[in-house]
Amino acid sequence: MPMYRMSDEEFEGVVADALDEIPDHLFEALDNVIVTVADEPDDDQLAAIDSDLAEVCDDELLGLYDGIPLTERGVYYGEGDVPDVITIFKGPHERCFEEREAIHAEVRKTVIHEIGHFFGNDEAVLKAMGY
Repeated sequence: MPMYRMSDEEFEGVVADALDEIPDHLFEALDNVIVTVADEPDDDQLAAIDSDLAEVCDDELLGLYDGIPLTERGVYYGEGDVPDVITIFKGPHERCFEEREAIHAEVRKTVIHEIGHFFGNDEAVLKAMGY
């Protein structure tokens, strides 16, 4: 079965829809963090594939949180700190999940998973939560 390919606009819309599902009180707590999409991870991002801040499928990097989790920010955080970045990768989602509905579901899961890292949750907690 050939893989389903999304336009950039559709993929960005799926990520936006996933963000819209985040409860308001959690969304409002997302401080100094941006969510972005990319077609493929770059070499630096791929180097983090084995980290606890990456969401993977087989050897594909689906999403990555790059920053300082909320639970580790000190009293001086924010004074010159660059924003944290959550990146959701389009190509790996298309390769790992061949059908449109499966990609949509996994993008939602990946977005929630990476936001979970922002809040300081580790892999064990996120796995127990189903993410």
